[in-house]
Amino acid sequence: MKRQICSFYTKSYIKYFSIILAALQCMLAAPVTAQNFDRWESAIQEFERLDAENIYPAESILFTGSSSIRLWNTLDEDMEPYPVIQRGFGGSNMRDILHFADRYIGVHNFRAVVLFEANDITGNSIEDLSPVEVGNLFEEFIHTIRGYNHSAPIFIIEITPTNSRWNVWPETREANARIARLCDQYENVLFIPAADLFLDQSGKPRPELFLDDQLHLNKAGYELWANRIRSYLDPVLQIQ
Repeated sequence: MKRQICSFYTKSYIKYFSIILAALQCMLAAPVTAQNFDRWESAIQEFERLDAENIYPAESILFTGSSSIRLWNTLDEDMEPYPVIQRGFGGSNMRDILHFADRYIGVHNFRAVVLFEANDITGNSIEDLSPVEVGNLFEEFIHTIRGYNHSAPIFIIEITPTNSRWNVWPETREANARIARLCDQYENVLFIPAADLFLDQSGKPRPELFLDDQLHLNKAGYELWANRIRSYLDPVLQIQ
């Protein structure tokens, strides 16, 4: 009887241990937090309203990404004579862009696409992705754009070093390096280096180029950024 009782408890422990182990494996395999796409629905609907009310030339450059694209108030002026389609939504990350791409990118004819996305590594230990995961999402973006236009140049701007996220700059820098190597692997996909513009001689972010939040660019920051971006766009687009 004693041997049977021990056997019963042993089997029970094994059973419960197996259940716990399976649950832990599922937790590790699944994302830590579910992506809340609903928070961007109003922004995407606004893009759809703009698309319904405006006719954009087929030679337009489509700019997309996070708040640095959305807040670029002089984008039209800075990119002249290229017509632009400004489609940034602040706080978004690459998963958001990919989720909504069919609704606000795929509906357009465009000459080129410019992407700046900086919210996949922010210092939030729960939601942040690894540099490898970030690189994978950027590669998925390339494939997505190629599904809409098989030959349009794709320009990917380097993620900016900022004081507000300086604690995760090593991870961000690794992500940038992965994205740069990724661009080299694809035809007509160009990486635009920009980190050097925003670092001083000691290698720290230049606060005079940012707003008070030390995250978003001010007028001087946008001027530097625009000039660097144009230096990569012009040689490619002027010979198309």
